Amino acid sequence: MDPGNHSAVTEFILAGLTERPELQLPLFLLFLGIYVVTVVGNLGMITLIGLSSHLHTPMYYLLSSLSFIDLCHSTVVTPKMLVNFVAEKNTISYPECMAQLYFFSIFAISECHMLAAMAYDRYVAICRPLLYNAIMSYHICFWLTVGVYILGIIGSTFHTGFMIRLFFCKTSVINHYFCDLFPLLELSCSSIYINELLVLVLSAFNILTPALTILASYIFILSSILHIHSTEGRSKALSTCSSHILAVAIFYGSAAFMYLQPSSASSTDQGKVSSVFYTIIVPMLNPLIYSLRNKDVKSALKKVLDSRKCS
Repeated sequence: MDPGNHSAVTEFILAGLTERPELQLPLFLLFLGIYVVTVVGNLGMITLIGLSSHLHTPMYYLLSSLSFIDLCHSTVVTPKMLVNFVAEKNTISYPECMAQLYFFSIFAISECHMLAAMAYDRYVAICRPLLYNAIMSYHICFWLTVGVYILGIIGSTFHTGFMIRLFFCKTSVINHYFCDLFPLLELSCSSIYINELLVLVLSAFNILTPALTILASYIFILSSILHIHSTEGRSKALSTCSSHILAVAIFYGSAAFMYLQPSSASSTDQGKVSSVFYTIIVPMLNPLIYSLRNKDVKSALKKVLDSRKCS
């Protein structure tokens, strides 16, 4: 469509989670509390793993990377959302919107692949324990992490690059609380066929491929656990995986619901709810899940606190 027929969009209006004024302040306080817990929890996890020498293992190296991704993932979305709860006009400029889409996509895609890398780590630890140190060496962990970010940057660059080429109509109200793919595509005056195809292809790769990797890892893990004769051994093996399984289920469930369907088939209001889970709730829950269900983390935290008291 000829861009000359449409005025250039310089800013968008974010509809937010709700238009009911009486809910704005309660929601602001709720999500402010969630964001504070997210920042404290993830920064605390990164700091604790850095300070505790016995947590300097591949599993916790990957966990600290996940905490960093969660912290950035939430920070890209939540502060702007909080401002919009108390602002009279919920506007976001076109460059800010594209920047938010770009960085949100990087960390969302990176989280998918980081969870897969963590599942692979648990597979090696349980199914190949004698070779664990050789397979999951420092260099392997480093390059796994680098690969995760590279995949995030590549996927995000494609999404944002193809979004920038679109022309937007005068109606610039984004029916969402941040600049996400489908709500932006709904405002386009141009053909979005290529963009929708790109979303489905890249989402299939970035959601289904890691999900299948995780599924395969846990099939082998479950098979190995069933061959463990002692009840204590089985319990220990399951406990190392339970936190990861819970985190994976919440994140992939909400992300798949949002992205693994055509935009025409998805309800924007349902999309908002699922988005809240993987952009705000999951980054808060991950450090809580891994700390409350992990004896090593609780032991390390106790030692750090005791050492601070003594000093």
